[in-house]
Amino acid sequence: MYLDFAMELHFHKYQGTGNDFIILDNRSLQFPKNDNNLVARLCDRRFGIGADGLLLLEEDSSSDFNMVYFNSDGNLGSMCGNGGRCLVAFANTLGLVDGKVQFMASDGLHEANIVGEDVSLKMSDVSRINKKRNAFFLNTGSPHHVQLVKNLNEFEVVKEGRRIRFGIYGEKGSNINFVEQLAPNTFMVRTYERGVEDETYSCGTGVTAVALAMHYAEKTENTEVNIMTKGGDLSVRFNTAKKGYEDVVLTGPAKFVYKGTVEW
Repeated sequence: MYLDFAMELHFHKYQGTGNDFIILDNRSLQFPKNDNNLVARLCDRRFGIGADGLLLLEEDSSSDFNMVYFNSDGNLGSMCGNGGRCLVAFANTLGLVDGKVQFMASDGLHEANIVGEDVSLKMSDVSRINKKRNAFFLNTGSPHHVQLVKNLNEFEVVKEGRRIRFGIYGEKGSNINFVEQLAPNTFMVRTYERGVEDETYSCGTGVTAVALAMHYAEKTENTEVNIMTKGGDLSVRFNTAKKGYEDVVLTGPAKFVYKGTVEW
């Protein structure tokens, strides 16, 4: 006798400047988080829903909710800035939060504010930026390589990003950001993301890393930096500290795309 154990999975799709996510309300803890193949299949753009990553909203005893993030390859990811902003917008539609938010993520507690479709997310403090031969390396909740280039629109982001990601940083890897300065406080960035293993339209922790690295490199004196990505514009404001940067806030739109059901 054949038994069909397929279950319906209710999901929402959100995007933050083109960085798109499948979001699930997992307060009941029914989603099988150890099933990496399922996550990868749901994120697949040919055979699944399609997304850069998958987010779970779960209960947390000390904040409004807990954020669990998976890369599109099915593996647990580190902090995702745009994902965090999208999850805050989702929590707002559920009525779990109202304007001001606190949530737990892989790198600790975060605060956020919602104004219309814009979500401002407080990121982790950064105490150290390493200068490399022609780049910078820092961790903004996820590891990031930041490198200035010319003619960014024509730059081979995937080819060079993959080479640096594996060739310099090994299997564990790093996200790779290529940057071009457009004005004293405006930069354009294109990012190769580990775990996605491709260029994404935007990366929140990457945008944050670019803003801090460019200030550290004295390419800008501003403590509020505008960043242009393929998917739209974000801003990063911050304060300098004795060691590094604090009060780092990433701001930009987080938009609902659609909702639906899928069997698993």
